[in-house]
Amino acid sequence: MRAYDYSSAFAADIEAFLAFKRGVGIESDSRNWTLYDFDRWCVDNGAAGFDRACVESYVKQRRARTSPDHLTWMSHIRELGRFMRASGREDAYVLSDEFSAKMVRVAPYLLTQSEVDAFFEAAAGFDNGTPWAWQATCFFGLMHACGLRTCEARRLRVCDVDLDAPSLDIMWSKGNRSRRLAITGEVAGMLKRCDAETSALFGQGRHSFFVNGSGNPADPTTVGVVFRRIWRAAGLPESKGGKSPRPYCFRHRFAYANLERWRKKGVDVAEMLPYLARYMGHSTFDSTYYYVHTSPDFMEEYAAVVAESDASVLPEVGFDA
Repeated sequence: MRAYDYSSAFAADIEAFLAFKRGVGIESDSRNWTLYDFDRWCVDNGAAGFDRACVESYVKQRRARTSPDHLTWMSHIRELGRFMRASGREDAYVLSDEFSAKMVRVAPYLLTQSEVDAFFEAAAGFDNGTPWAWQATCFFGLMHACGLRTCEARRLRVCDVDLDAPSLDIMWSKGNRSRRLAITGEVAGMLKRCDAETSALFGQGRHSFFVNGSGNPADPTTVGVVFRRIWRAAGLPESKGGKSPRPYCFRHRFAYANLERWRKKGVDVAEMLPYLARYMGHSTFDSTYYYVHTSPDFMEEYAAVVAESDASVLPEVGFDA
């Protein structure tokens, strides 16, 4: 992870913000570079106040020279403003949501049960000479069993895993939201076996649950590489209907597999969607309804599900639900 020297009027704020992120196990080269670029711009333009004029001037000039498909960097500027305000800088400006990357949904590759079975059979025999030899089954198994985002599994810390409850704490995920997930005994057993293997190699003091060969946090590029190697080893197709498989497919699978299970059991899907939304960490039901329409066996009656359900009356997912 490359470090930069910050020297603008906001250098101390940027360094404190990055230290906070590291403290909760979240590091990003993209964030470091964006804040360095912002820091350089502030020095060059003599910016002294983290106000609307300063922040939006930087964002507008960078946006003008950036592809519209690569605008997620704006979230780092927004987060810095929120951190500064939370730290007592009440005059700090939080970038408006007007400056947000537009989400473009990627048509999902819908996993079949036979593909899932073949993948995990191949994962069980995967060995590339790194901790992924035993981590792969657990990492992707966790995404499949709990519907985690890839980044949520990758950023999982040892202290976030409670094998006695058993539960997982998903900290500071999308939209800076956190949630606690109840997990089954089978999932807890899988996590326990993985942790034992990693602890035997690196000791008990590591920070991240999933690590690379040096004991440092697993990086996103390696996750994709490992997934593709296992996928090919399983003899599975590189694409289907023009759609390519990727780790995130396990999150899709978790969602629509639950929908199908409820439908086949005669459970009211509309009643269960709020619980699914809470478990998956969705901020709105729109994201959850998306999975209804990706379900391979989508039924006309699902179209009647409405978005007026009130998630605020629900208990924490997995506990007394």
